Amino acid sequence: MSKIIKYVIADILRNRIVIIYTLFLLASSLTVFSLEDNNSKGLLSLLNIILIVVPLVSIIFSTIYVYNSAEFIELLVSQPLKRKSIWLSIFTGLAASLSLAFLIGAGLPILIYQPSTIGITMLLSGIILSVIFVAIALLATVRTRDKAKGIGVAIMLWLYFSLLFDGFVLFLLFQFSDYPLEKAMIGISALNPIDLARILILLQLDVSAMMGYTGAVFKDFFGTCPGLLFSCVILLLWVGLPLWTSTRKFKSKDL
Repeated sequence: MSKIIKYVIADILRNRIVIIYTLFLLASSLTVFSLEDNNSKGLLSLLNIILIVVPLVSIIFSTIYVYNSAEFIELLVSQPLKRKSIWLSIFTGLAASLSLAFLIGAGLPILIYQPSTIGITMLLSGIILSVIFVAIALLATVRTRDKAKGIGVAIMLWLYFSLLFDGFVLFLLFQFSDYPLEKAMIGISALNPIDLARILILLQLDVSAMMGYTGAVFKDFFGTCPGLLFSCVILLLWVGLPLWTSTRKFKSKDL
């Protein structure tokens, strides 16, 4: 299993797309911090880049990589290896490589310019989002045999989590504006890992006052130890559930 992980990591780290992704994050991070006179404002500007680019690259690259590695996966399956070990090795290699790319591209500037609790929170959020969307990508690929359709599903999932989900939430807020939905929003936010990461970072940046009463509710809940524990458990579930489902599907899939 460790040999497969090392091979996948070495193969991905030599990939041009991953190198360009790392350099893009590095250039964007350094530019943002250099232009802003306040490092907190720099983090806020960098937040939008991380919440859009990191999930997009993680899900699209992972999807394409698995489809392009179909022959390699078939070769591994023909060996006396457990399918579960093969699938988990591919996931670990992808997650580790993309997390390392994020750590170098965005993590180093964050640690240099803002080595605080806020910076660490953003760093951990970027890493967990990378891992989550790798797990979602594997689930999309294992359930869709056709490459073009699989990539289309991955793009639609990214659009849903990045854009459509927020529109759906705004629709609910407008439609039921006469009802107290603030506490219900805590549960709804758990349905989207990007929104959950955004809330945690914004609360650390102390801009929850700009979010009105809803922001106060979020701060009262997510700003406490039980709230942070709830957030961590939900984010880990976003990794575990798609990975567990895709592993079960891969074990019984006819290659």
